[in-house]
Amino acid sequence: MTTTTSRTAAPPPAPPSAGVVPRKNRFNWSRMWVVARTDLRSLLLQRDFWLPMALLGSFFFVIVPVFLLGVIGIIGSNDAVQGVANAVQVLPRDAQAAVPDVSPIGKVQFMIAVYGLAPIAVVVPLTISSAIGASTIVGERERGTGEFLAHSPADTREIYVGKLFASIIPGYITTIVGFGLYSLLVNLIVSPKIGYWFFPTTSWWLLIVWVLPPFLAITLSLVLRLSSKVKSTAAAQQATGLVTLPLILIAYGQSTGALASGGITVSIVIGLIAWAVAALSLLTGVRSIKRGQLLGVADGS
Repeated sequence: MTTTTSRTAAPPPAPPSAGVVPRKNRFNWSRMWVVARTDLRSLLLQRDFWLPMALLGSFFFVIVPVFLLGVIGIIGSNDAVQGVANAVQVLPRDAQAAVPDVSPIGKVQFMIAVYGLAPIAVVVPLTISSAIGASTIVGERERGTGEFLAHSPADTREIYVGKLFASIIPGYITTIVGFGLYSLLVNLIVSPKIGYWFFPTTSWWLLIVWVLPPFLAITLSLVLRLSSKVKSTAAAQQATGLVTLPLILIAYGQSTGALASGGITVSIVIGLIAWAVAALSLLTGVRSIKRGQLLGVADGS
């Protein structure tokens, strides 16, 4: 007796749900980081980039502070130092309370370290990141690599943000390293007069972590737009100088005012305003640049 076994066919796949819509325009962080890593790797291999960057950071974070603080220590307690020490009375009340009641030399060194040298935390990262951002897009056209990006899977948003991160990271890393060296030097030079290690202060932490990043983002959002529209790196550098100088002055004024006020609330408010402006500037920057403008090839979205 023969038994036959019938095989039932597999049911056809169910159609996609009517409510599911494929998301073709989802931002791809992986592609964005590929763009950023490619630029960072290229910068790392360029000695004419990282050597001046290291020299710039060393000059502002090491040489200038050691010179100024050392000169005050050598001069000693003369009339000029005493006059500067008495200037603590013109500071806001919170800032006056932060200055320790020590010798005139200690007071002057403390005020220089905490208030007078605040611009270095602004000038160094803005200068380095702006120089990178100015050539990051127009440089693709000059090197002939723009077409490669034009045919890559990354869309303009991912390329824009990748270029943004590749410009911010070197400047910010230089600032972090320099900030660490600066803190060590300040404590080694000034702390013997104060009696304890006091740096970094809370206001400096807020400056580095909270206030500086949005100012970097604002500056680079404008610099990247310029880099996508000019025809040469030289033109981009010139235009960037005109744009970044006012922003450096604004960031310098805001950061110095926040530190001199001695109040944490001032730094937090300044940071909140800067983050809001940065978000708006980045959003409009991403939307304003098309693929053809960004890469210098045939126009397209």
